[in-house]
Amino acid sequence: MLLGRVKIKAIMVDVDGVLVTHPHAAGWSVHLERDLGIAVEELQNRFFNVHWTEIICGRASLRERLGPVLLNLPSDVTCDQLIEYWFSHDSHLNLDLLGELDTLRTEGFKTHLATVQEHERARFLWDSLGMRDHFDGLHYAADLGCKKPDIEFFQLVEKRTGHQPNEIFFIDDRIENVKGARKAGWNAALWSAHSNLRGLLDGMETFE
Repeated sequence: MLLGRVKIKAIMVDVDGVLVTHPHAAGWSVHLERDLGIAVEELQNRFFNVHWTEIICGRASLRERLGPVLLNLPSDVTCDQLIEYWFSHDSHLNLDLLGELDTLRTEGFKTHLATVQEHERARFLWDSLGMRDHFDGLHYAADLGCKKPDIEFFQLVEKRTGHQPNEIFFIDDRIENVKGARKAGWNAALWSAHSNLRGLLDGMETFE
């Protein structure tokens, strides 16, 4: 697709908030206490606030940090049980967007996921949810050793795919990530619940 002087060859897509959404604003954990007896605030304070940055950047594994936290919560839920609950309740695919991406892929575009994930959920997305059948590559924080919006994240994705920055179009629901991508030279647009991919591509000049 030629847009002005730019020929877009690859479309990079964020996962959470874009490709994967949840019908409830509170997300996958909205019924966590009801279903598993774990208070969301307690899990947030003891696990995510303390350990998540290390896990998401690949410096620690999910289970090695989650296991000890669960042992100190008033619940007999195991790592396996919580991870299964989490991943299965955080897998609501945006089928309209996926359909748009599939169509664009048949037109010759390369499609990739560029996302902040740890190793286990990345494998779940790719294999269990079948994203390998829709995308040419998965690039995620724990594998790269850095996360959006760090410029290194975008540069490593470029190196892996072989695409030049101006050949890439990226969508994300966080403005800081869109700004980070633009700083790296990518074409990028902010995604919202009312967006459609073709419309953002057609109006790309307005985001430059």
